[in-house]
Amino acid sequence: MAKIKIEKSTEDKILAAAKKIFISKGMFGARMQDIADEAGINKALLHYYFRSKEKLFEVIFIEAAQKLFPKINSIFESDMPLFEKIRNFCEEYLTVMMENPYLPSFVVNEINRDPQNFIKKIWNKQHFPKPQKFLEQIEREVKKKTIKKISPLDLLINLISLSIFPFVAKSMIQSVIGLDELQFRAVMEKRKKDIAEFIIASIKK
Repeated sequence: MAKIKIEKSTEDKILAAAKKIFISKGMFGARMQDIADEAGINKALLHYYFRSKEKLFEVIFIEAAQKLFPKINSIFESDMPLFEKIRNFCEEYLTVMMENPYLPSFVVNEINRDPQNFIKKIWNKQHFPKPQKFLEQIEREVKKKTIKKISPLDLLINLISLSIFPFVAKSMIQSVIGLDELQFRAVMEKRKKDIAEFIIASIKK
């Protein structure tokens, strides 16, 4: 029993260290040695728990996905009004992205590299996005003329892309604008409300 607790503690320490390194150096800039140093263990022990950086990242991704997608699906499939859904979506999505800012770049890279394998391996039925009810709600609101005419898919893409892009382009934005990590996080915190209100204003009659 003690051995299991020690192993769990070591694994948790490695995951916490990996998240910190991935945030500071990005998925591609991070090295296994960096993660081992941050966790206070040797590289051999790190490889005992996780064979590769990719395997380690996969575990972190699944953990984040399990936090994000149930919350997003709960919003999508709820009976709350459309504008409230948009506000809640932005709040939950950006909160998880701020905790795991390296995720979007990793997902984009893996989907471009091997989309079928990535979806099969990572996005199982348990935490796969389910936006159908949300899309149907948008279509109903358009037909009732309570919002401007817009393709439900376009609205969803606008919502997701406005939320994700700053994290995909994080390094470029920080470099060009001259934002440090705290300033970037402050901007993202503000965008939780700004994105929602921007989308709502674009469709509101």
